[in-house]
Amino acid sequence: MSKNFCNSTYKKVEAYINKWHENGDWNNYCENFYIIQKKDKENNDVIDLYKTLNEIDVETLLKIAIDLGVETPDFIPSIPTFRSKIKSSYETASQTFEKAFRQIEESPETAIGLANSALESIIKEILKDDSIKIKLDTKKTLYKLTIDILKEFQLFPNGNMLNEIKTIGSSLLAINQSIEKLRSEKTNFHGKTKEDYIIKDPLYTYFILNSVTTIGLFLMSFYKTKFLTAKQNIAETEDNDLPF
Repeated sequence: MSKNFCNSTYKKVEAYINKWHENGDWNNYCENFYIIQKKDKENNDVIDLYKTLNEIDVETLLKIAIDLGVETPDFIPSIPTFRSKIKSSYETASQTFEKAFRQIEESPETAIGLANSALESIIKEILKDDSIKIKLDTKKTLYKLTIDILKEFQLFPNGNMLNEIKTIGSSLLAINQSIEKLRSEKTNFHGKTKEDYIIKDPLYTYFILNSVTTIGLFLMSFYKTKFLTAKQNIAETEDNDLPF
C-alpha cells in the first residue's frame, strides 16, 4: 500500500467523522465526542478510528450506521431482511423505504410517512396480479388496501373463521389503520398548525418501521406461497401433460 494512498484514506475517514463532530462555538465550547489522533508509519498525525468510535455516543453511532447503510439489527431487526426482499420485485416500495430508512433520525415524521407509502406500494403491487380477484383501486390508501388484500387472502376477520386466524386479520388491519392515522395526524404529510402534535422522537419511528417491515414480509411471503407458487405448480403440471 503506497504512502499517498494511506494518507488519502486517513484524510477521507477523518473528513467523514468530522461531519458528525460538534464543538459549539467560542462562547459555548462543548464537544459531542473527541477525535483521537495517532502516528502512522511515517510519523504523521492521523485519526485513530477505533478509539474515536469508542468516544462516540450510541445515538450518533446509529446515525452514522444509517448514513452508511450499515445494518443495525439490535434497533431495527426486520429491516435487513425486508430491504433485501423488496429490492428486486417491489422496486417502488424499495426506493421509498430506503428514503424512510435514512430519515429515521433526522426527520422521524417523514420516515413514518414514507414507510406508510412503501407498505401501500407492496399491497398495490400484489393486487396487480391477474390471479387476484379483487382488482386494484389506485385511489385507496393503506387501510382500505389492507381490507382488500385480507379479503383476497381470506384473512379478513369475520364470524366464520377460526379465532386464531381472526386475530391475525384483526391485528393486521388495526396496525395498518394506526400507521395510516399516524401518517395523517402526527406527521407533516398533511397540513398542520403549530398546536398539532408531530412525532419527533426516533424511538417511535423505529417501532413503526419495524411494524411495517414485519407486516410487509408476511404479506409478501403469503402471496408468494399461496399465489405465485400455486401458479408455478399449475404451469408445470400443464407442461408435463403435453404429449410432446
